[in-house]
Amino acid sequence: MARFSLAEGLKKLFGAHTRLDDDFFDDLADSLIEGDLGPKTAFEVCETLRARCMKDGITDRDSMSALLAELLSPWILEYRFEPPAGRVSVALMLGVNGAGKTTTAAKMAVWYKKNFGSPIVLAAADTFRAAAIEQLQTHGERISARVVAHKHGADPGAVVFDAAEAVRGAGGGLVIADTAGRLHNKDNLIRELQKIDRIAASRSDEGCYRKFLVIDATTGQNGLRQAEVFHQAIGVDAIVLTKYDSTARGGIAVTAGKELSLPVIFVGTGETYGDFMPFERSAYLKDFLGNP
Repeated sequence: MARFSLAEGLKKLFGAHTRLDDDFFDDLADSLIEGDLGPKTAFEVCETLRARCMKDGITDRDSMSALLAELLSPWILEYRFEPPAGRVSVALMLGVNGAGKTTTAAKMAVWYKKNFGSPIVLAAADTFRAAAIEQLQTHGERISARVVAHKHGADPGAVVFDAAEAVRGAGGGLVIADTAGRLHNKDNLIRELQKIDRIAASRSDEGCYRKFLVIDATTGQNGLRQAEVFHQAIGVDAIVLTKYDSTARGGIAVTAGKELSLPVIFVGTGETYGDFMPFERSAYLKDFLGNP
C-alpha cells in the first residue's frame, strides 16, 4: 500500500498554490478526505480554517498548520487505563476479523506486564475460529502469559468467566479477552458479545472493566462504521489503532472523537510485541500534520 502523508500533502499544496484561495482550500479538503478525515468533517474544517485565515491574515504554511492543529485537537481524545493492584480487571477486545485483535491482545499483555507487573491472563473467547484459539495460545507461549481456552465452538462467555476466576485466584490481575468479529453474521455476533459483556462486567471488580475496539488504521472510513456498530451494541471505552506504521492517514482518530466521542488508547506501530504504545494527541498531530 502506498503511504499517504497529510504532512507531505500540505507541503505540496503550498508548493502548488501561491495564495490561500478557493482552489487551495478545495485541494486541502481533498487531502483531508484522503487522510481519512471523512468528507463532512473535512469540508467543515476547511470552511472554518478559511474564515480564520482571512480574519487573522494567515498566509504561510506553518501558521496555517498550527491553526489546523488547533481546530482538530478538541476531537482527538486520549485514554488511559491502569488496572488497580490486587483487583480483577477485564479488557474485552472487540473488532472485525482481520483487524488484528489477537495479536493486539498479546501486545497489550506485554505492555501491561512491563508497565504494571500484575498477572496477565489471555482469554481465547473467539471460539468460533479454531485458528484464533491456536494463535492466542502461540502468543501466550512466546510472551510467557497464561491462556485460558476451551474447545472450538465452546461458550465464549464461559471462557471469560474462567479467565476472571483464574485472575481472582491469583490475587488480582488483568484478563485480556479476544473475541469473535464476524460482522457478516452481525445479529448473532452482537447477541454473543452482549452475553460476554454481561459476564465480564459481573466477574470484574467495580470500575475495572473496559471494552477496547481494535481498528485497522488502513481501513479508512470503514473503521468509523465498525465503531458505530460495536459502540451501539455494547458500548466502547476506547479504540486501539493497528497497522499505524503502514499508513500516515489515521484520520479515524479525529472522526471517532468528533462523531462518537470515542478516544484512542493505544497504537500498534510494527510487527514485534514491543511495537505498541499509548496514543498521544501531540505526537499524533505532529505525525498527521507534520507540525514541529
